[in-house]
Parts: sequence; structure tokens; C-alpha cells
Amino acid sequence: MWNKPLQESSPLPLWFQIAERLRQAIAAGIFTAGDVLPSESQLNETFGISRATSRSALDSLEQEGLIVRKSGKGSIVLGPRVEQPAIEMYGFSDDMRRRGLRPSYHTVFAGRGRASRETGDALGIGVNSPVYHSRRILKADDQPIGVALSWIPLSIFEGTTLPTAEDLSRNSLYRWLNDTCGVKLTGARETIEAALAEGDMAAELEVPAAAAVLVVRRRSENADGTPIEYAVLHFRADRYRLHLETGVVVRR
Repeated sequence: MWNKPLQESSPLPLWFQIAERLRQAIAAGIFTAGDVLPSESQLNETFGISRATSRSALDSLEQEGLIVRKSGKGSIVLGPRVEQPAIEMYGFSDDMRRRGLRPSYHTVFAGRGRASRETGDALGIGVNSPVYHSRRILKADDQPIGVALSWIPLSIFEGTTLPTAEDLSRNSLYRWLNDTCGVKLTGARETIEAALAEGDMAAELEVPAAAAVLVVRRRSENADGTPIEYAVLHFRADRYRLHLETGVVVRR
């Protein structure tokens, strides 16, 4: 049991023992995603420890991405991190379903816009060229995991209407492009960097200001290499991670 007496004769610090007990309880399903862990005062009473010790134990779990601490709510258990191989090309919806998670979206904006220099360079169009722009909050099992900003040349939609906010809140953008425009994305070039969430981005991701995020800048192409979409995706660092496999060249 996670709350059995601590081993005070152990060389392991008390805060470490408590963190390990709670870590194992989360792994065993005693505490599941969305549950609130015992508070600092409850841990103090259970183990007869100081507030500094219980705070250190919970801080450790938060740094590992196992919990998030919210004022007035306590220490909330997070679901497992979503891990995305950086070399795989998946739409968010397909990727989440592949992992047994339920994808959903909240569309903040969808409509016409103008290409910035960064967007124009990525898509091979001029600055201020008309584009279709969307901003969506990406969710896994109803929890925000990322924010996606997307720009697509209006020429891609020739002969059809632009997708509405309702269209994008119901379904994947990539699936809409395939089903409605006959456009299939087959490859992408990405850059990945770390950043801090500020302002609206932090609010949409439901993280504190200056929380760590992963930023993915992606240019997606069709089979003949034509740029179709430029996207900037911000992912919560405590819920999402990317991994990259690479070969090793041995020089003799």
C-alpha cells in the first residue's frame, strides 16, 4: 500500500520514498488520470513528516509529468504522455486513435487570412497572398494536448467551399482535404524546438504562463512535392513527446 509506514532507517530520503510510493500507485491504477492525490497536509498527517518533505515529493512527480498542480484543486494525475515518432506522418486524429485515445477539437478560428513572410516562404507563395487559416485546440480524451495553427493556399480549395469551424471541430483537417478536395498529404518537413507558453496559448493549453511547450513547424506536401499546408503546433511538454531514431555512421 502506498500509505504504509516509511522506512526511516533507509538511506533514501523520506520525500523520495513518498514520491516512489505515489509513483507506483499511479502505475498500478490506484490513482488514475483525473484523480486528485493526497494533499500536502494529508501526506503530513499520514507519514508524520514536514510540509517541506511532502512538497518535495509532489514537486518530483510534477517534474516527471505524472501530475499537474492547480491552485484550489490539488495535485491531479495526468494520463500517460503521447509519444510521436518524429519520422512518421500522421494526422492528429489518426495518431490519437492509433494509441487508443479519443481525439476531439475546438476550433477557435477558421477562415480567410493573409500569408506572413514565414508562411509564404514555406508554401512558396508571396507575402500577403490569400490563404485559408485555422486555429484549433487539439484534445485527447477531452484534455487539451496541443494548439494547431494552419495555413493552406486558397488555390487548394478551387471548386469547393472552405471548411467551416464546425467542419474542423467534427473531423480531421487532413481527412477533410482528402474527402472534399482529393488532396492527400504524403510527406512533411519539420523543425522542433522548445518554447514557453504565454497569453492565449497558455490559456488554451490550460497550463500556467511560461510553462514548457514543444513547438513543431511543419510543411506538408502531396506526392509530387507541392506544398499544401504550413502548420505551427504547440504541444504541452507534460503530455506529449517526440522521439527520433537515427543511424550511426562509423568512420574507420
